[in-house]
Amino acid sequence: MRSIQEMIDRLNEPEYEARLEALYGKGQAGRQKERYAALIRRYEKEFGPCEKLYLISAPGRTEIGGNHTDHNNGRVLAAAVNLDTLCAAAPREDAVVSFHSEGYKPIQLTLDQLEPQANEKGTTRGLIRGVASGMKNAGYAIGGFNAVVTSTVASGSGLSSSAALEVMLTGVLDALYNRFDMPYVLRAQISQRAENAYFGKPSGLLDQMASAAGGLVTVDFRDNAHPEVHPLKYDFGRKGYTLVVTATGGTHANLTDHYAAIPAEMKQVAKHFGQKTLRGITADQVCREAGTLRKEAGDRAVMRAMHFIREDERVPLEVEALEQDRLPRFLELVIESGRSSFQYLQNVYVDNRDQSLSLALCLAEDRLKGEGAWRIHGGGFAGTILSFVPTDKTESFVAMMENAFGKGCCHELNIRPEGAACIIL
Repeated sequence: MRSIQEMIDRLNEPEYEARLEALYGKGQAGRQKERYAALIRRYEKEFGPCEKLYLISAPGRTEIGGNHTDHNNGRVLAAAVNLDTLCAAAPREDAVVSFHSEGYKPIQLTLDQLEPQANEKGTTRGLIRGVASGMKNAGYAIGGFNAVVTSTVASGSGLSSSAALEVMLTGVLDALYNRFDMPYVLRAQISQRAENAYFGKPSGLLDQMASAAGGLVTVDFRDNAHPEVHPLKYDFGRKGYTLVVTATGGTHANLTDHYAAIPAEMKQVAKHFGQKTLRGITADQVCREAGTLRKEAGDRAVMRAMHFIREDERVPLEVEALEQDRLPRFLELVIESGRSSFQYLQNVYVDNRDQSLSLALCLAEDRLKGEGAWRIHGGGFAGTILSFVPTDKTESFVAMMENAFGKGCCHELNIRPEGAACIIL
């Protein structure tokens, strides 16, 4: 049996250094080797030595266009990022999962029972069970495993820690008991089902798809069973821009009902037109029926429907601007998206006594107007904003945001070219 130190030493081999550079960006291999080594030592401390160790990584994501469109069969523009959830795992001979995530109490459960458990809503236990169930239903082998986990996708960071965890779990079972060749669309669908049915959060498919696919992608969810995914190539860094996500310190706790109300209200408007979702309904139709819709669904539902329609139209325009290298036009569209979310979707704050996201948008606009772009990031109500910051102003921009929201509130992002990744030592 090889020692843990032998496994760690392998990370210095050129093959593994190149792999880490590809996943995390140029110049990041050294830092990541230290992180991976620390995780491997944690595994030995918790479970002892093993013959073969699987290191599974899944990225967080940034939503660039398509705010709250995925759950109504809309289009999105998103990217995997160089922050990830990382797991060191090895198979067991029984159906027990022993899961040790940094900063949390250890979890132990068996995979003999794969039905949703009411007492596991909102828990990692529920996600583990949900992913295992989804993989078994899809014809994949499953089994118990030992795992230690660390993550740079902090909970509440707006980079979808839940999707990174779910996609990572599909990777663990795929690597340990299958051939690690699951199609990324299926990874995303299994992960979403786990979040919806086992965790209890009614998310769309954007987060999981971006994490599973990797790179910069535009996704059309017209048919959720067969989403159309198109990779894009665009290097914002080479164009002189840094993607900065600013976490304002708000919590997503107790916000599930607010998130759930957005697709529910949109679908209430769609029902008026005899459809299950808003995809294909036009702004003219909504405007003509506004009086009746106000009575049936309320004013906010009508505005949210209009946001969806215009936001869904906006995504292909953003893609076109990038493909034609018209960056100023792209930045204009990002700002339009953010304004629509603030004014019509209304997912920037719940209580007007706590408007941290509103303030962050205000500060970003004042600093970036005419040069960059800013918008709400992800689900909203609490969490983060996304800004496209001229590289020469990034340092001062981050300093301004840290002064307002605390040191470490900003994440400077690179786009990661891969989704779930596996390194075997």
